[in-house]
Amino acid sequence: MGVVLSSTPFGRRALSFAMVAGQVTANECPPDTTINKWQAFRTICEAKAAIGVTDRSLVVLNALLSFHPETDLCGGDDLIVFPSNAQLALRAHGMAPATLRRHLAVLVERGLLIRRDSPNGKRYARKGQGGSIEQAFGFDLIPLVARVAEFVRLANEIRAERRALQLCRERITLSRRDIAKMLSFGRDGGVAADWNRLQIEYQAIIGRLPRTATLLALEPCEEGLAALAVKLRKILETHVKSKKPSANESHFERHIHYSNPNPDEVESRQNTQAETITEPTAEPEIQITTNYPLNLVLKACPDIADYARNGISRWGDLIETANLVRSALGVTLDAWNHANQAMGPVDTAIITAAMLQRAGKISNPGGYLRSLTEKARNGNFTVGPALMALLRKQNGPSETAVA
Repeated sequence: MGVVLSSTPFGRRALSFAMVAGQVTANECPPDTTINKWQAFRTICEAKAAIGVTDRSLVVLNALLSFHPETDLCGGDDLIVFPSNAQLALRAHGMAPATLRRHLAVLVERGLLIRRDSPNGKRYARKGQGGSIEQAFGFDLIPLVARVAEFVRLANEIRAERRALQLCRERITLSRRDIAKMLSFGRDGGVAADWNRLQIEYQAIIGRLPRTATLLALEPCEEGLAALAVKLRKILETHVKSKKPSANESHFERHIHYSNPNPDEVESRQNTQAETITEPTAEPEIQITTNYPLNLVLKACPDIADYARNGISRWGDLIETANLVRSALGVTLDAWNHANQAMGPVDTAIITAAMLQRAGKISNPGGYLRSLTEKARNGNFTVGPALMALLRKQNGPSETAVA
């Protein structure tokens, strides 16, 4: 092929800074640089946000790459492809002409392609003797070769940021679970501490957690939760140490237990004890009174799954987890029992999951549950509207308050 002289766009399209920068980058590409075009394309897909291209633009780029016959692109070769818009649209899954032109312009502006326009704006190749191409007009793929190191760097940065975000979310989930269970243990176990203040501090932190957030927005919340978890652990450790018996007393108790020299007497006592052991009664079945399936409840209130010990696959799991969550929300056992009497265990568990989902917007969860309990006794409250409101919130941007 011959030397391509075209460097400016055809017609009324003006020369832009991005076009000039792309040509400078292409001219500086070492001629011995070689890339695998499909591997480079996958790298660009990973770094698309940093590069500034969309999925549709990448569809067009993929179609253009398919018109080059070689898998490896070398900086020393002429890498111009010259399909017509009709051919390109077919390989771009039938993209409309106007949409195709718009995304081609985006690829040029982002420095992924260089226009090599002919005198009349058409894309074609001029062949010489023997059928070899002497000169071609179309889109030059040389920027992909010249900028491959940049694309790899951007993709690595995005991978690292995505992994850091994932790890941050995992640490937040673990901290929330630890804090909820420590609050529950401390409040129900009679540990000396200002649990109301600690509960308010916890709710203030999780109230700042957005549903979708960047690492920059999540890191302060993670630090706050980690600090609160350390504080709670120290409180519980101090309580456990104060209740721990001395080593001498423990040794003395073990000494007495094993000091009986008469094995017949020991065996007789063990047999007597074995006769008095009765089989444990089966756990009573939970009466299901709700008309809503469990998967719908979990879809409307996904946060409660973070507190489950072994996941939530049945109503009993939801009730057990809700009982744990109610302590973390600051709901007393008395308020919980009254709610169970008025609404039943399943509906009480559902409304507790809904309260957790809106924890940042309910200032007094205990009083809120008592108010709903009173409404339920008077026949003025059911969990249905509350559940549907949260489900609409999960599926759309608008927020509807829990009834």
